[in-house]
Amino acid sequence: MNASLYWRCRHALILALPVLAAMVSQNIMNLVDTAMVGTLGDTALAAVGLGGFAIFMFQALVLGVGTGVQAMAARRMGAGEQTGMAEPLNAGLLFCLFAGPLLSLPLFFAVPAIYPWLNPDPAVIEEGSPYLQWRVLAITFMGMNWAFRGYWNAVDRAKMYLFTLVTMHVLNIILNFLLIFGKFGFPELGVTGAGMGTAIATAFGTLMHFYLAYRHAFHAGFARIWPRPAVMSRLFRISAPSGIQQLSFSTSFVVLFWIIGQIGTREVAAASVLINIMLLAILPAMALGLTTASLVGQSLGQGSVRFAHRWGWDVVRLALVMLGVLALPMWLVPEWLLSGFIHDEQTRALAVTPMRLVGVFMVVEAFGMILMHALLGAGDAKRTMITAVSLQWLGFLPLAWLVGPGLGGGLLAVWLTQGGYRLVQAVVFVGLWQRLKWARAKA
Repeated sequence: MNASLYWRCRHALILALPVLAAMVSQNIMNLVDTAMVGTLGDTALAAVGLGGFAIFMFQALVLGVGTGVQAMAARRMGAGEQTGMAEPLNAGLLFCLFAGPLLSLPLFFAVPAIYPWLNPDPAVIEEGSPYLQWRVLAITFMGMNWAFRGYWNAVDRAKMYLFTLVTMHVLNIILNFLLIFGKFGFPELGVTGAGMGTAIATAFGTLMHFYLAYRHAFHAGFARIWPRPAVMSRLFRISAPSGIQQLSFSTSFVVLFWIIGQIGTREVAAASVLINIMLLAILPAMALGLTTASLVGQSLGQGSVRFAHRWGWDVVRLALVMLGVLALPMWLVPEWLLSGFIHDEQTRALAVTPMRLVGVFMVVEAFGMILMHALLGAGDAKRTMITAVSLQWLGFLPLAWLVGPGLGGGLLAVWLTQGGYRLVQAVVFVGLWQRLKWARAKA
């Protein structure tokens, strides 16, 4: 590795570490949250699990604002526009302030009618509906938090995001303890308390972001520059495709589990573990992807398409090494890895070969994940969204149904199809990156 490549990879890794730490923090918080609710029984666990998944779908369109803020702010940082660097952040917060309530208020009243579609069990509906209603009320704050995350990543200050997120998680755990179990004079609200605690902690996180931005981004125009119509329009142009892509991603998991459910219950149990392990293992690629988006945007802001192009490939190299190391246990000892999650021998046997496939396609994920975020960082969100959504809904999911329940191929056939889909998507993103049309995108 030459000195220049070493420096660039080292720089990308240093920027990505706080982002990765924040993502790990999120997963740890989810595990603690699940453990607390799990003491209330299977009904409570199912209610929170389904509610958490539903809220991810409901707020996906608002969360796309983080991509727009990051792409635009990174360009300005690269161009040296210090006094107006936070204008995209102001635009993102204003967008969330209007769009958030338009989503959350109708959904709040619609949840009791929507929840039976997620699960027909009356007990799960009774506990899950108020939990989801509390989570829905926090959509505006969650959107703002993602706007701040995009800004902090864009200006290479991800530590601000990490500090806020960890504080928010600690508060969430404390509130859950008090409100779920009714400790120290607080009412015992069970699953509803878990939703309330998460909503309050999310709002507190937004207040922290405002405080930190006032201290560290006021000079860049935070809360001082009213976003121009052209900036609002550009933000929407970049953010809307990203939000649609996230909505597609979350909804596709519902459809995938429905497809696997047509094969059998053991297959659903095995797939649940496989997907959770995969999502945990690709966190480094996601963190590096967000970092790549900032580095590409900054380079384009400096007027250097060549450096922006190099950043994409340099971070891919770094991701290949990291994901390759993480994939080794999946290749070599899948039974041992699965034994901590799956205790039924027949179910575990079903998951062994798909687990090896997850390891193989982790390397492919390095190309797809990094270059997808690089394209988003360049502001080429529409083309990226069309590619991802088309391959998912017109390719992978129909084929997964055909080879799985349709032709009787089972879980292994579905997983092979998923691997093929990931490979095709990575090849397409490589082609889009090499064609350099993204260099003409405006952000």
